[in-house]
Amino acid sequence: MSEPLPREIRCVLIPSGGVRLLLPNAAVAEVITLTKPEPVADAPEWLPGRIGYRGWQVPLVSFAHLAKAGDEDVPTASRVAVLKALGNHPRLPFIAVLTQGFPRLTTLNAELILPTHDGSDLPFGVRAQVLVRDDTAIIPDLEALEETLVGLLGLEGDEGIRVAE
Repeated sequence: MSEPLPREIRCVLIPSGGVRLLLPNAAVAEVITLTKPEPVADAPEWLPGRIGYRGWQVPLVSFAHLAKAGDEDVPTASRVAVLKALGNHPRLPFIAVLTQGFPRLTTLNAELILPTHDGSDLPFGVRAQVLVRDDTAIIPDLEALEETLVGLLGLEGDEGIRVAE
């Protein structure tokens, strides 16, 4: 017999350039100070580059540009939320997201999350737009983002790439 699903889940609201990302707390590996990203050739505007983290070159994503929700420049962001990648891809264990503050912890249940979009197509990288108590937020589509990053960065191989520590 399977165990029932939890009624509540610990989540974080991450401020990211005019939007708030809503993610399970377990998805956030760490919040770190932003270092100068290494540019990626021919990258879209939402991918300002890569940063070093635990020996990996981690793609840095601007959700404000990705979701077309506002302006966000790398210099205005002071921190990075490093997220655990979900796809078990050996060459992409983390994705970094620009943030203008620390994630805010919250405990939610299904009654506290209300969809707010009108059924029109959502921007790439956005799974849903929701209202969480009094805050609007987006639930990112990390699987689609991860798949796109693997293609953009040429990470289709089997072996992980680590930088010298």
